[in-house]
Amino acid sequence: MLVATGLGFLAYPTWTDIRASRTQHRLAKAFDARRTHRDVAKGTPRVGEPVTRILIPSIAVDALVVQGITTQALQAGAGHYPETPLPGQPGNVALAGHRTTFGKPFSDLDRLTVGDTIVLVTPVGRYTYRVAQAPWVTDPADWRVVGPVGPGGGSVLTLTTCTPRGSADQRLVVRASLTSSAPA
Repeated sequence: MLVATGLGFLAYPTWTDIRASRTQHRLAKAFDARRTHRDVAKGTPRVGEPVTRILIPSIAVDALVVQGITTQALQAGAGHYPETPLPGQPGNVALAGHRTTFGKPFSDLDRLTVGDTIVLVTPVGRYTYRVAQAPWVTDPADWRVVGPVGPGGGSVLTLTTCTPRGSADQRLVVRASLTSSAPA
């Protein structure tokens, strides 16, 4: 029984990665659908619907991000905090992602450095951000990191994930500033 339990713990991350991969394939089809374009353009995406593709070349991230940060939504790998602006809107666009399961799109966020590029591609535009400060760690209850930016704060992107790896004790945070945008 102990061996079976141990094997289960070892197999769980692989199972979640397979599940996330299937979800990402399904989301890729939905991302190109007319309904997704309409909902994102109107700012009314549904929980679980794809809202953006995140590309981080320096750490080989290419993943679709869904609306919402519920347990079910994050099984896609990454989600958009619904109370924050959508990409392309002014303010603090905030995304959460898994680090060790469900495709682990934010596995290597700790390796980002100031100046690294993060691109968000939506049905309505392409938004390029540059990492503005080194990743930092905060308490999981510190909601200020996904809150509104102050006056003159511009358009920023905040990425959050659990840290240390395999634990939800703290949050790793990356902040980037919008440097350019273009229509889709």
